[in-house]
Amino acid sequence: MSIPLVAFLVLIVAFAIGSFTKINAGLIALVAAFGVGTLLAGLPITDVISEFPSGLFFVLVGATLLFAIVRINGTIDLLAYWAECLAGHRKLLVPVLMFLLTAVLATAGAFTPAAIAIVAPVALTLGSRFGISTLAMGLVVVQGANAGAFSPVNPFGVLANVMLDDAGASADSLKLFVYCFVFNALLAFVAYAAAQKIMGGRLRRAAEQSGEPSSENVTGAGAIGTAPGTRAGVSVLTRPVRMAPVKVAATPIRVLTLAGLGVLLALTTVFGIDVGVASFVIALALIVANSSVQKSAVESMPWSAILLVTGIVTYVGMLEAIGALEELQNGIAGLGNSSLAALVTSYVVAIVSAFASTTGTLSVISPLVTPIALDPLLSPIGVITAIAISASVVDVSPMSTSGALLMASAPPKDERLFFRALLVWAVVMIAVVPVLVWFCFVQLGIG
Repeated sequence: MSIPLVAFLVLIVAFAIGSFTKINAGLIALVAAFGVGTLLAGLPITDVISEFPSGLFFVLVGATLLFAIVRINGTIDLLAYWAECLAGHRKLLVPVLMFLLTAVLATAGAFTPAAIAIVAPVALTLGSRFGISTLAMGLVVVQGANAGAFSPVNPFGVLANVMLDDAGASADSLKLFVYCFVFNALLAFVAYAAAQKIMGGRLRRAAEQSGEPSSENVTGAGAIGTAPGTRAGVSVLTRPVRMAPVKVAATPIRVLTLAGLGVLLALTTVFGIDVGVASFVIALALIVANSSVQKSAVESMPWSAILLVTGIVTYVGMLEAIGALEELQNGIAGLGNSSLAALVTSYVVAIVSAFASTTGTLSVISPLVTPIALDPLLSPIGVITAIAISASVVDVSPMSTSGALLMASAPPKDERLFFRALLVWAVVMIAVVPVLVWFCFVQLGIG
């Protein structure tokens, strides 16, 4: 068995162990990079160490530290309060505002799981108060995070823009963001409508069987203002009880935080400063203004996710150093058709990303995309957009970080329902989205 084949099998094993156990796949990949790279391939340890993605590490640590501060100092609560006041009694505005709030955070640089972790608890609670299925709200939040995930300052966008640079299409960075945003906005609408209809029908049938009066306004999570009696553990909403929103004050530190996020966008998009460095600058300014947030912010950072991403990227760097990625590229090129190769790659990233880190998946696939995108018969932005959407759209899977965060935000009694529903939705996304985006962006050449 060849060394490159062994190296790929080790990566697959790392993903599998990380998906089905509590062991961090990035930690396995990091250790395996030294084992495979030095013991099998004969690379010096210093060469393997040099593959550690220091630039990506700065982005991840800086962005997650900044948004931990944003959450802890109550700025997110302020944004949610403004959203609820803006919605008033207009039910349909609630998912729209939660989608936009998550998208804005991701666009500003928040790591996608971080944006979901911040908004999901607020969105699900707010949805219940308006008589909206918590499943529908959860799907909207994930699509909102994905909509903003390919901005130039988000880790997803940073990786996708590397693909664009390698394909000589760096000028299309804004197009990538817009295409991904629009696609996820449309998908959020479909997900919301489908979840509301399915959950509404489910609870109406349960109400008919139990003899309770049904209502058009139902939730998948038990709600405020339910019928006097419920059976089979199902709450039937007779009338949403709308309480006045609890006022959240626009304190000086929260206003300063909002200004800091605006400065972050300006520094990274207008002045071209590295998003990790810019995030550290803003985070330090906020800590100086309110030092009490420092300890909690550092402790609440997703170090496990950071280790996952950097460990996998280090392993991928080792794969490239030993020539394994070149062999895989030759295998895909052997298909003889770049368009078909783009479709196969889209399905591969969708399946892998459903069980692993999307950032890690994009890192693994990045060197393989360049030869496809450079085909003169194809549009580089079209190929990369199709692959980017395919990799991120399955983040709702309960085996992925984003899906797991949704389950953690749901009421305990709905955990099994959420798991089944998110798994089914992820399977549908894997089956439908890659071929859909391939047809739109690769075959039709949108871009």
